[in-house]
Amino acid sequence: MQTQTILLIIAAFIIAMVIALFQYWYKAKNRQKKNLFFAFLRFLSVFSLLVLLINPTFKKNTYYTEKPTLVVAIDNSASIKHLKQEQEVSQLVQQLEEHKDLNNRFNIRYYTFSSELNDSLNFSFLEKQTNISKTLEDLNQIYKNTIAPTLLLTDGNQTYGKDYQYTSKKYKQAVYPVVIGDTTTVVDTKIQQLNVNRYAYLKNKFPVEVILTYSGNQEVKSKFEIKSGNGVLYSQDISFSEENNSTIINFSLPANNAGVQKYTAQLIPLANEKNRINNRKVFAVEVIDQKTNVLIVSDISHPDLGAFKKSIESNERRDLTIKRPSEIQALEDYQLVVLYQPNARFKNLYDKLKASKKNYFTITGAKTDWGFINRIQNKYRQEITGQSEYYIPKFNSNYGSFLFDDIGFQNYPPLVGAFGEIKVNVNFDTLLFRTISNIETQEPLLITIEENGVREGVLFGEGIWRWRAQNYLNTQGFESFDDFFGKIVQYLASSKRKSRLNTTSESFYYGNANIKIKAEYFTKNYEFDRRGNLRITIKNTDSEATQTIPMILKNNSYEVDLSNLSTGNYEYTVTAIGENIARSGSFAVLEYNVEQQFLNADVTKLKQVATNTNGKISYLDQQDDLMNSLIQDQRYQVIQKSKENVVSLIDWKYLLAIVILLLAIEWFARKYNGLI
Repeated sequence: MQTQTILLIIAAFIIAMVIALFQYWYKAKNRQKKNLFFAFLRFLSVFSLLVLLINPTFKKNTYYTEKPTLVVAIDNSASIKHLKQEQEVSQLVQQLEEHKDLNNRFNIRYYTFSSELNDSLNFSFLEKQTNISKTLEDLNQIYKNTIAPTLLLTDGNQTYGKDYQYTSKKYKQAVYPVVIGDTTTVVDTKIQQLNVNRYAYLKNKFPVEVILTYSGNQEVKSKFEIKSGNGVLYSQDISFSEENNSTIINFSLPANNAGVQKYTAQLIPLANEKNRINNRKVFAVEVIDQKTNVLIVSDISHPDLGAFKKSIESNERRDLTIKRPSEIQALEDYQLVVLYQPNARFKNLYDKLKASKKNYFTITGAKTDWGFINRIQNKYRQEITGQSEYYIPKFNSNYGSFLFDDIGFQNYPPLVGAFGEIKVNVNFDTLLFRTISNIETQEPLLITIEENGVREGVLFGEGIWRWRAQNYLNTQGFESFDDFFGKIVQYLASSKRKSRLNTTSESFYYGNANIKIKAEYFTKNYEFDRRGNLRITIKNTDSEATQTIPMILKNNSYEVDLSNLSTGNYEYTVTAIGENIARSGSFAVLEYNVEQQFLNADVTKLKQVATNTNGKISYLDQQDDLMNSLIQDQRYQVIQKSKENVVSLIDWKYLLAIVILLLAIEWFARKYNGLI
């Protein structure tokens, strides 16, 4: 309590004493003993009221114990079921839940993981992918400021993601891997990896790379084949030994027919092989008969041009050429022309575009000749000020020309464009708005225009190479940005008319991938309609089985997850209920379950994880030793903590009740003695 507060309380004591004595002793005509009683009551009530006005504060310490957290992360992938260990895992979890000493020592938190980390104990052992690295990263974020040793129940087989034995070096908690599955090495040959491009071009050959591996100590022979239907397209005899336990095969296959072509790669199993599933892989290639050719015309050198080239050519179905305006002869070979910061030297190119009715994409910036652009076309005009400005993008979720997702534009660096008002004289759709000095505006930064059968996109700013770099910093990859720019190129390069219902799907999916089909639905004014009622009908063309599923509104599109579909060929039709509108498509689901490619637990990597984190590896038959070592580990102690609370006297409601009681007693006593 502060000195000032103590002095105020002393002053309140004196004032209350003076008031009580003044009223009941000094002013009293007859000084009787009962006057002292009345003075005492008045002193207490006045003093209490004054103390309430002073409102002193007191510190109150409360003590409590805090147990360390024990994190139990259970592998919920299909490999556990494939190794026939699901019952053993369930029994171990049950023992953890029922172990009294362990529960008294720790607050136990249970998680399951596969491709994602889930805060639940719902086992299915049917998940198609495993990402142990991401699981460790997520747990590291959750428990970065606490003591939380981690029990990792897994076979150690990861299907995608970063190598978790290196990720574990950054993990701040001790990891205790519990090995699930057989650790005995048996004879096995398998297709370790098959690399092939997703697309190929008609009448060309596409490369295939196959990595074959062998575990065993004897010399064996086998045969590798590639089949399409019943025909063998490629075969090669393979020999393995204990020293020569892997081989890489490179070859090319012809692309003679357009469309999705399915192939089966098979390494003939040995007679005594236990797991034959990993000897066979089905893959597909989409053979296309033409390429989207994009032409960029620029009179200056700029980093944006390199970013455009990398982004556009990240899709093998597109090719990019960069030329100067003086080098342009004809445009027939290009489906899209990109005009980068046009000036007067682009006049002939504008004439060719107008004559050929070719779609084009205009990108402006600090070096754009807006006087020339304002003269050469009348779709939009820029106020000429001779100054530049920085524009931060803001995504328009109501953009309706094609299906699009926000990739985090608000965190992207600003583009540099001309300062001044932009006036668009035709119907247009805004994909990105301008944000200037943290003030959101309705002025366009990126728009698309469709007029008289010609599509044009306009980006009012340069420096988009910084967006691609920022995308890498945010996601450790360029996929989001390349997909964003690829959709713009796809829309502008297409000559299809605008439709009220559009669907997006891949031509084929692997069995371990998420199968999602998206749709966009618009009103008659081509504004995105969130009130739509869309249904998708899926038909398996092999079995003729059909099912109808409602599509769910998600952000600015409708979506359905079909990841539970079995392998086969499918046709689908998306219908807008209440409207005579439907769109159809097809896709194939290829046979492939990566979780069934494993025969043993990966003990080597799990041992390394335990070493990296100062933990300890154990096996299913050592669970008692594991629990006892955790209980006895001096690093994990129950900690007594204190919490200091500052309490104000005014919060003590009983003091007010005491004041009221004192005043009431004084009043009744005076009334009884005839003093009132």
